[in-house]
Amino acid sequence: MDEIAVGIDLGGTQVRAALVDERGAILARAEERTDAMAGPDRVLTQMTNLVDRLLAGMDVSTVVGVGVSAPGPLNTEAGVALDIPTLRGFSNYPITAELQKRLAFPVNLENDGIAAAIGEWQFGAARGLSNLLYVTVSTGIGGGATVDGHVLRGRKGMAGHIGHMSVVPNGELCPCGNRGCFEAYGSGTAFTARATMRAAESSDTSLGRNGVAIDSKSVFAAGRDGDVLANQLIDEEAEILGRGFTSLLHIFSPDLIVMGGGLSHEFERLQPVIHAYIRRWAMPAFKDVKVRHAALGQNSGLVGAAALTFLARAGTRVARAGK
Repeated sequence: MDEIAVGIDLGGTQVRAALVDERGAILARAEERTDAMAGPDRVLTQMTNLVDRLLAGMDVSTVVGVGVSAPGPLNTEAGVALDIPTLRGFSNYPITAELQKRLAFPVNLENDGIAAAIGEWQFGAARGLSNLLYVTVSTGIGGGATVDGHVLRGRKGMAGHIGHMSVVPNGELCPCGNRGCFEAYGSGTAFTARATMRAAESSDTSLGRNGVAIDSKSVFAAGRDGDVLANQLIDEEAEILGRGFTSLLHIFSPDLIVMGGGLSHEFERLQPVIHAYIRRWAMPAFKDVKVRHAALGQNSGLVGAAALTFLARAGTRVARAGK
């Protein structure tokens, strides 16, 4: 009988759970809006309720554990949420221990960017590769990496905060408090802010017409309709991403970069400029590294959370296996 893992993807907007088999297939799923301001006890109750709904009427002997993907910063070695800005009360909160009290299965905790990297490495675009860099471009920028066939976790399991490498000295203010971060320029939030400012300065664009709010979807839609400013903004965004990806591939030397997150829905429009930047500016030995769209889409983190349990069970160097 196939073993099954439960994956939980905890976010500030939604909490999702799924039953995932050893081939990475989602067998069942449930989700609800996160009660983000109600505190940890309420949010953990939401998580356990979702698990109970998924397992109702099942033979739970096939369930090998529960993997949890959550936004950081986390100390995954200790199982502690250090300070999750989108979830009230998750400051120095022992999320693994508290969740373990409520569930009858082993619990493994991972940063959402690393969990998504694991999902794509085990079951998605990077399956079969030893060296992967996963980059999520959405409200912010985050990621995770595998190096020589192992998940890169670093001190306290906090590796992969790639959105906070500095790309512009004394540049735009980032939500982290620093200035000039990759996230402050390349995230979906930064892209929308840039589009809003530039549209206000232009009389020759459809963006923001009649007081309609600008978001990333409207910019790409305008670009497809031939709006010159929209296409300039899109090309600038792709170049910013290409610049960041080029720095990252020099650091990590991946076989592949996988792009996920909300902005990756427009990957086909972005990727020609991203690849052109890499071909122009990467060192010769790195120019052939490709960037691909996340094969699991928005399920990368959910499936990756479940994969934590399979990997830990197999003794792989993730999720405190063997400790």
